[in-house]
Amino acid sequence: MNTPIVFWQAVAAVPLLTLMTLVPLLAMLAVVFAKPIYSVRLAFAGALLNVLLSIYLLLIFDSETPGLHLAEHFQLLGMNYRVGVDGTNILFIPLTAILGLLALVYTLITRHRNDRLFIACLLAYQGILIGAFAALNTLQFWFWCLLELVPVVLLTVFAGTGKQRNQVVKSVLQYWLSGLAMSLAGFVLLSYGLAQNGLDLSFDWLTLKHHNLAIPNETLIFILLFFGFAIRMPLFPFHAWLPLLAEHGTAASAAIFLTGLKLGIYALIRFILPLVPGAAEQWVHFVVDLGLIGIFYGALLALMQINMRRLLAFAVISHTGMLAIGVFSFNDFALEGSILLSIAYGLATAGMLFSIGLIYERTRTSFLPRLGGLFETNSTIALLFLISALSTMVMPGTPGFDAAHLLIEGTIEEHGWYIAIAILLGNVLGAAFLLWAFQRLFIAHAKRIVQPYGSVHHPVVKERIIAVTICGLLIGTGFYTTPWLKYIDQEAKEIGEHYPEHHSHHMNGPHHD
Repeated sequence: MNTPIVFWQAVAAVPLLTLMTLVPLLAMLAVVFAKPIYSVRLAFAGALLNVLLSIYLLLIFDSETPGLHLAEHFQLLGMNYRVGVDGTNILFIPLTAILGLLALVYTLITRHRNDRLFIACLLAYQGILIGAFAALNTLQFWFWCLLELVPVVLLTVFAGTGKQRNQVVKSVLQYWLSGLAMSLAGFVLLSYGLAQNGLDLSFDWLTLKHHNLAIPNETLIFILLFFGFAIRMPLFPFHAWLPLLAEHGTAASAAIFLTGLKLGIYALIRFILPLVPGAAEQWVHFVVDLGLIGIFYGALLALMQINMRRLLAFAVISHTGMLAIGVFSFNDFALEGSILLSIAYGLATAGMLFSIGLIYERTRTSFLPRLGGLFETNSTIALLFLISALSTMVMPGTPGFDAAHLLIEGTIEEHGWYIAIAILLGNVLGAAFLLWAFQRLFIAHAKRIVQPYGSVHHPVVKERIIAVTICGLLIGTGFYTTPWLKYIDQEAKEIGEHYPEHHSHHMNGPHHD
């Protein structure tokens, strides 16, 4: 069955997706080569323009029509350049743009406000992520993922806070390059599978999707792609690089990096479910087992941390297990829940990271035993942390609530009550370590007296911009998730048509309004 395609000329004034990729990259070049006095203004102009373009993207996207929208397709240097949006990636692109702008606002509060390399790396990261989320050619997607290493390494080496930054970079490169090697091998085998069936060699996602029925080595391709993406997510036991990077990196880079972590989940949905559905069905129990171990492993280790950044890193590992189970539940309820929960977690964890970063700027520590009693003097930061934490706990009134409800419903249909109850227990543990961290940070009396770093003056207005934006988005979307689910709905049903036969009855149940 052919996927309907709506090209950008039919609905937009400009090739929007390519423009949104290029704007932050051009702003990065402007920051590097312009006079220092203009660099911050140019950075903000680029980031703000991308947020406005992402709003325009959401407004012109037709959620009632299935298929690819705003598609662009041409030959470039012998490669098939194809980008487009559908329900799978439509929400990740605005999330990247918004977090990119907030990271710049946060940077103005920190010691990096005049660091042109730092600001240029943030802009580059944003452009690379949007390019990856929009890519509909497997080599194109892989190339963006490879490029992502550049800002990550530069930000860690030149702007990180730990003393072991070089070891951290070495660890990240070992994990990421092995993951990239596996995913590239999987993509190449997919393309050679077409050639063995008498078709032209192609890395184009649409071509691979329409001719995936007789691809040889399907199990090997699944293993290569899944393990490659699992490192990127990061799913247990491929997670060891994340706590290291969170501990030694910077809060601003970590906030955008969180959206980058969602690339792994997105890649499962985009490249594994439609392209190798038979192998995905065979390996479903293995993935669910890894997800369950990850949920409890991440939550229990988070409870044992005294460094807030490591605590949040293990929280991400715990949540990744839940999302992986949702993706491999093979029905549209769980798939919609996984995509929406990825967005909610990305925004909420970014809110907590920003609050930890702001505390670090004032106290020069992120160790829980050295902190406490911060609520009275830092109520804005406390509110940002609390609402972000509540959203991560999937409380009613936050976008995570409806998303988790869909994910659990889909999990019960496919895997039964035991798996669903295990996910809920993991979420209870998540609530425990986040509320415990909030109590130790903001409510409990400080065990040590920490002298605030630098001046007593703090840029309260910029802090409030970050807090109001993230809290407003979480609460606003939490009380009214229907429009966001409509964006995802058609694509979830379309992917469902590719599921193995005995799962198809899940697709015919009543759907949400």
